[in-house]
Amino acid sequence: MDRLGKSTQNVLAFAEGLRGRGVELRVLDFGGGDVDTATPTGSMLFTTMAALGQMEHEIKRERVLDSIDRRRRAGKNLGGRPRRITNRQIRNANKLIEAGEPTAQVVRDFGMSRATFYRRARALGLMPDQSGDETQERDGTR
Repeated sequence: MDRLGKSTQNVLAFAEGLRGRGVELRVLDFGGGDVDTATPTGSMLFTTMAALGQMEHEIKRERVLDSIDRRRRAGKNLGGRPRRITNRQIRNANKLIEAGEPTAQVVRDFGMSRATFYRRARALGLMPDQSGDETQERDGTR
């Protein structure tokens, strides 16, 4: 039942939407019995289970965020996809491009896309950020 929505409000809104269409929600095999949301007892049990589902979700999220924070503080790897292109390769590609080699040819030779090169070069501080601030300053609109 905790898969019906992300929060108690979502689950209750879902149940209310069904009720508005004339659909009764019945949870079968709920602790040995059925829960019918058309009855006051069933509605109360459904609301309680939705709240417990939300609490469980929030506890899991809290644990994951705590684990990530501890790993960051300890300097441990957070996982993710390993980089195929090293920072040294990005710097070498940048030197070739600054020397006049065509960007498309250089990135093809290194086995990466231009988008990857530009993103990583900006992250290394080899190129200015393209947030749009430089354009406004050049145009005198700032």
